[in-house]
Amino acid sequence: MTRVGMFVWNTFTNDARVLRECTTLSKNDYIVDLICLHDPKLKDLPRHEEINGNFNVYRLDRYPKTLLSIIEVLKFLKGHILYLILSIILWFALGILFPKTVVVLSFLLLLVLLPKTRVLWIRGSLIFRMTLKGYKGKYDIYHANDLNTLPQAYVSAKCRFKKKVLIYDSHEVQTSRTGYNSPLYKHFEHFFVKKVNEMIVENHTRAAYNKELYGNYPHVLHNYPVSDAVNDAEPVNLHEQLNLNEEEKILLYQGGIQEGRGLEKLIEAFPFFKEGTLVFIGDGRIKPKLQTLVEEANLSDKIKFLDKVPLRQLPGYTRNAYLGFQVLNNICFNHYSASSNKLFEYMMSKVPVIACDFPEIGKVVKENHIGETVDPHDPLDIARAVNKLLDDEKLRNKYSESCILAQKRYNWDLEQQYLLNIYNNYKEEI
Repeated sequence: MTRVGMFVWNTFTNDARVLRECTTLSKNDYIVDLICLHDPKLKDLPRHEEINGNFNVYRLDRYPKTLLSIIEVLKFLKGHILYLILSIILWFALGILFPKTVVVLSFLLLLVLLPKTRVLWIRGSLIFRMTLKGYKGKYDIYHANDLNTLPQAYVSAKCRFKKKVLIYDSHEVQTSRTGYNSPLYKHFEHFFVKKVNEMIVENHTRAAYNKELYGNYPHVLHNYPVSDAVNDAEPVNLHEQLNLNEEEKILLYQGGIQEGRGLEKLIEAFPFFKEGTLVFIGDGRIKPKLQTLVEEANLSDKIKFLDKVPLRQLPGYTRNAYLGFQVLNNICFNHYSASSNKLFEYMMSKVPVIACDFPEIGKVVKENHIGETVDPHDPLDIARAVNKLLDDEKLRNKYSESCILAQKRYNWDLEQQYLLNIYNNYKEEI
């Protein structure tokens, strides 16, 4: 059987796309090892996990053991002044007797104390260990998810006597996304794109963009969910969990609580909604900021926050919603061109969507009559669309029924064949 080494720069706890790809390959005569990260904050997260007989997950420690040891020693000394004084005296004594050793130890200490060098140490060590794990695996095909794992996959696949197949699966627009403002990312990606065997992107808008940048039109693999996911999820009574009346309409956002997703605009728009409770399910960098905004507006009784829910359980929550939000802001091409999981997750749960009118998202919503499109930068326009569905329950239910037809078109059961076609082209060569 063909062996696949796949890389992803996360803990693989809520990565729907990677889970779908690995599962599909493992069920179609490929053995898949997924190399990802371990987070010490997640105490119950296993370092090795067997998903099925052909699909294994290997999580590597996020932090180097040497770094953790030094940090523990520093924490101990900080709490014990006498030991700290004795350590300083001992340090100077060692400097006289063993100057070279103390220079090395001082360098390591400097790496820990300076934030930027500490980050470089952490990331550099992890990149090295991921690369080593991949290289030793001697896989037939290497699959890099996003730019931050492409160097590891490239070294593993191409820096050997018999070069292996390298697939670059770009989930985001690496050259125009939040947090990736440096032009170096474009040059970095351009260097590696010329060396991969195949490139995959999320939709045709992004494929056309990549053709303009690099001259080649990559494969398209859409972010469609598995059709059985909703039926497999355990039902959740979200009204009961939030102490809401069963008649209360839940207006749902599920996903990352991050910049540029229009979440501040939802809170601004909420006072103009005629009824309903706004619920956020997810975690992220700006969640404390949103919670503060809600408290300052005295809306804590009407706007609720829930923690991130495991992927397999999420549909059990989603189906409680009267409508769902996908209101990305146009702050970069990555957002403007997106056709993200949330849109199709709402669809699979028959939840009409209030969505940004961007090329990919707006097209799906309008062509399939599954909700309303809005200007996501305008809270009043968001409120207009929400109130339209609150006032007209028949229209809302019509959109919900349209989701059933759309599910037959936008689902992984069909989409996975495009992934298999890419892989199967190389089976005879391996």
